[in-house]
Amino acid sequence: MLERITRRERSDLLIAWLAISIAFSLVFIKGGVTAELFILYLLISMFTVGIGFIFHEMAHKFTAMKFGFWAEFQKNNLMLLVAVAMAALVGVVFAAPGATMIYGSYISREQNGKISAAGPAVNLVLCIPFAIILFISGMFQFFFLSMNVLERIGFVGLQVNAMLAAFNMLPVSVLDGKKVLAWNPAVFAVLIVAAFGILIGSFYLVF
Repeated sequence: MLERITRRERSDLLIAWLAISIAFSLVFIKGGVTAELFILYLLISMFTVGIGFIFHEMAHKFTAMKFGFWAEFQKNNLMLLVAVAMAALVGVVFAAPGATMIYGSYISREQNGKISAAGPAVNLVLCIPFAIILFISGMFQFFFLSMNVLERIGFVGLQVNAMLAAFNMLPVSVLDGKKVLAWNPAVFAVLIVAAFGILIGSFYLVF
């Protein structure tokens, strides 16, 4: 499976992963900037964003390849700069560091919809283990003070994956939501409601 990820694609994934990790770190530190805090959130974001972002793009890639197409992630340097700049200036992450490009002679609306739905669906599934980490860390934090870091990982992982799913399910431009809606409105409704429901709910967590 890994041999289907080209050297250029791996390089693009690595650069995009690092850029959006920095962007999310700037958002999560919320102004109280110290070198230690930034490094902590950068490491947490690289882990949580790394899993969410890479699994999202690989879900697109391998779903497309399952239908017989070639697919490859390509970074967008301008959008990477925009993501970091917006995070630093206005505290918002515009998470569009690139896209998985699909190559083939013909792709049906159903195939395109399923390929597009795969990414946000994976992010929603990833919310589950991060929610479990957050729950467990909260239960045992009284006994183990080091659980505070684990709690941060759970919270950031939950919120980042919800953000990625919600943003990509918006039915606009080239985002996944537009293609999913064109294929199956019911699937679109389930995914976008779940994504925004988890995202909104995450802001009410005590952290």
